[in-house]
Amino acid sequence: MEADPSLLAQLLDVVLHLDAHLSLLLTQYGNWVYAILFLIVFCETGLVVCPFLPGDSLLFVAGALAAPLATGESAGLQIEILIPVLLAAAWLGNNTNYWIGRRVGPNVFRWEQSRWFNRAAFDKAHAFYEKHGGKTLLIARFLPLVRTFAPFVAGVARMTYSRFVMMDLLGGACWVISLTVAGYLFGNIPVIRNNLTAMILGIIALSLLPILIVWIQSRRK
Repeated sequence: MEADPSLLAQLLDVVLHLDAHLSLLLTQYGNWVYAILFLIVFCETGLVVCPFLPGDSLLFVAGALAAPLATGESAGLQIEILIPVLLAAAWLGNNTNYWIGRRVGPNVFRWEQSRWFNRAAFDKAHAFYEKHGGKTLLIARFLPLVRTFAPFVAGVARMTYSRFVMMDLLGGACWVISLTVAGYLFGNIPVIRNNLTAMILGIIALSLLPILIVWIQSRRK
């Protein structure tokens, strides 16, 4: 089934013009925007079918819309409400993704010895997440696509849940607070605000750069 070009164009427009779309949502729905932001972040981190949703750029733009304007008035969002809402969405999303992987993942394989299930590979994945899963989850928070799949794979590999929760809380806090506060502090600087689309593209490019580097290195090997 081919993707609808018009739908892809609309999605791209939303991603590249988040400031305009969020401002419009603020005008239309007021405080309900917090619920909308919660839902977007929750789905992007909690559902493996939603890696296309905006993440890093959404946090930055939301922070910018919480910053006071030149007049001293709020742009519409309150930072003291925004950050807890986004933190809750990021934490709950990752936890949901983990349990989906833990409960659903092994059932996909069904049989111990089948072409769909490689027990040795499963055991290696489990061992990897027990040893390196914490670092993986922390770094993955700042990588699009990887951010969506890492907690699911941790669940499939049955990473110890207490360790997963600890790194989920730490990684989620680093991700949400750093990008939201960056938007709050710098998003309304005239040169940045007037070129916000370019900034969003830059954030997306920087987020994808580590993935590109790893891909190039793997191709060389």
